Amino acid sequence: MATDGDASGLEALVVSAAEAARELREAAAALVVRRSADEDALRRRATALDADLRRLQGSLSTLAPATLDKVEEELERARVTISDSDVAAFLPSKGNGKFLKTFLGPVNVRVARKEDKLRVKDEYNNYRDRAAYMFLLFPSILLLLRWWLWDGCLPALAVQMYQAWLLFLYTSFALRENVLIVNGSDIRPWWIYHHYLAMLMALVSLTWEIKGQPDCSSKQRGVQLFLRWAIMQGIAMHLQNRYQRQRLRTRIALGKAKRMDVVAGETAGVEGQLLLLYPVLFTLQVFEGYVGVLLLQTALHGLASEWQVVVCGILLVVMAVGNFVNTMETLMLKLRFKAKMKRAKSRQDLSRQHQN
Repeated sequence: MATDGDASGLEALVVSAAEAARELREAAAALVVRRSADEDALRRRATALDADLRRLQGSLSTLAPATLDKVEEELERARVTISDSDVAAFLPSKGNGKFLKTFLGPVNVRVARKEDKLRVKDEYNNYRDRAAYMFLLFPSILLLLRWWLWDGCLPALAVQMYQAWLLFLYTSFALRENVLIVNGSDIRPWWIYHHYLAMLMALVSLTWEIKGQPDCSSKQRGVQLFLRWAIMQGIAMHLQNRYQRQRLRTRIALGKAKRMDVVAGETAGVEGQLLLLYPVLFTLQVFEGYVGVLLLQTALHGLASEWQVVVCGILLVVMAVGNFVNTMETLMLKLRFKAKMKRAKSRQDLSRQHQN
């Protein structure tokens, strides 16, 4: 049994601990107030500087061509400096958008620390790498088993499992890319919309009736074409991921891209790599449109009665056209950039000659 002295000592310790807790609470509250005031001051400075950079960008048209390229490059480096550092946390953030709000609700997905943002981006790039291999292996295995094990007729369950995986894949792509955009990554809008359309196609294809024998080959022609297109998509994704990552590292080193920029659908790469990448992309886009047109023809000729065939055909054609237009825009942008670099080099050479 505790003595009175022991009880008094224990009571004094409890009182001391309670007082320490109150002091710690007040110190934490004071720290939060100071930090909030410092953050507000930094936020005002960052917002003002960002507005100044935007205003300066709009005034570049008044400069002489001889100095325009140099000033543009310096301005771009200044923009990357603030957007690719801890200052980015104090810039006005983009909203979550309807897609994120639909899936996550009004949750703040913006990451404050730069290191955590980079981990989110690296995980997205690694996820794209894994998805490219799955895009190649999954349909290849289905087509091989069709001949070796299933007597030329794909079972409905196997095809529906693949379609369910596609729905999961494109949904996860869209979610991750929307989170990256909120955190400052530069992703072209078309590739977000492309994944929305692909999600819809995967969802519709899940309800597509997979018919079997007799005459399984003609009944499943649309499915077989789709699986062959998916194999080409996996090859293109692998090439894009490899080449774009190399190019992105170069652009980041030159201060022309942010570390939060990602390996996305747009084409990028060095000259020799693009000689391989662009033909693969254009071939994929043509084949994608071809599969879509064949699905529509199958429905029009009465070889397939499901409305899902028509919807999937239309979506494939729309995605093929959108991919082709976006690839051409990227190619034209590269050609204009190369012409601009040649003009700048010519002006520098002329300037050196005059100085000599």
